[in-house]
Amino acid sequence: MSEKEKKIVWDELSPDDKLKYEIAEELGLLEKVKESGWKSLSAKETGRIGGLMTKKKREKKKEGNCKNS
Repeated sequence: MSEKEKKIVWDELSPDDKLKYEIAEELGLLEKVKESGWKSLSAKETGRIGGLMTKKKREKKKEGNCKNS
């Protein structure tokens, strides 16, 4: 493990951070993040992660509203 590379402690992450890591993994960016950090991502990559996070949050919220109806 390099100096910059940090071990991810899954239990200590907030729900938003967990979602961010999951999406980075889905997009094939997790290794890049682990090696060089979030700052190494391009604006396009970062925007893609943020957009997918928003989409998943909306879907989850919608599911919750449908179940409560």
